[in-house]
Amino acid sequence: MFTELNSILNTSPDSFSRGEYILVSETHTDASFLIHHFLSFYLRSRCRVCFLGLAQSFCHYSVVGQRLGVSLTQAKEKGQLVFLEGLKESLSVLIPQENIPESEAMNFLRNPSVGLKSLYEFVYSSVMDSGCMEEGGEEWGPPVLLVDDLSVLLSLGVHVGAVLDFSHYCRAAVCSKLQGNMVMLVRCNAEEEEDEADEGSKALLRGLTHQCSLNLHVQGLPTGYCKDIHGQMEVCWKRRQGDVPHLQTNLFQYKVHDKGASFFARGMSSAVL
Repeated sequence: MFTELNSILNTSPDSFSRGEYILVSETHTDASFLIHHFLSFYLRSRCRVCFLGLAQSFCHYSVVGQRLGVSLTQAKEKGQLVFLEGLKESLSVLIPQENIPESEAMNFLRNPSVGLKSLYEFVYSSVMDSGCMEEGGEEWGPPVLLVDDLSVLLSLGVHVGAVLDFSHYCRAAVCSKLQGNMVMLVRCNAEEEEDEADEGSKALLRGLTHQCSLNLHVQGLPTGYCKDIHGQMEVCWKRRQGDVPHLQTNLFQYKVHDKGASFFARGMSSAVL
């Protein structure tokens, strides 16, 4: 969990907004450190987390979680964390074996054109159980859905419209109905040809940006590589002033450490202006 980022977003594990849809997007860099932050943040906030790990194994997230001071294994055992290991579950569908049951959540792999209803049903059943009590008798906090990352679904043959529908229904269930939060990561290929954009990552990013309430867009430095600064993050809040939507945007530079990250207002780092 990155305390400097919490300060930027004006939040803490003891006090955070509910009903938020946070979109993490990246261009020409790796924004996965933000997914690890939000995972540790919401586990520390005692929320019940449904995590769709489509990009990495559980072991990967667990190792990073330990560096940030949380145990994903213990969270699973207590029922606080529901984890879908997309890589492993995909194999059960693509390469069926007698001793390994097929994943219902990933059965869209048989025919990606049918959409993501099965994956949504997995999410819905997971978040609807968010009020389950832990061993000590206390209920978990509001549900949280984390996805790393939605772009994987495009590479698996799912139409961009189906992915946007999945995001929309998840937001309706998690953010609106249950007043929980949602964090999704999407990668954008900035070099994608314009005539392919409607079916690719650019179209997905545009649609998700329209849906979200907060967008954290991470990209490389326009000046090129710098060993002391790893990139820049644009923070865009969607607010309403009366009936008129209002965008508030700030730009920060950042450096990721082994157990955290440092953020600087643009031009405030001595490494790069």
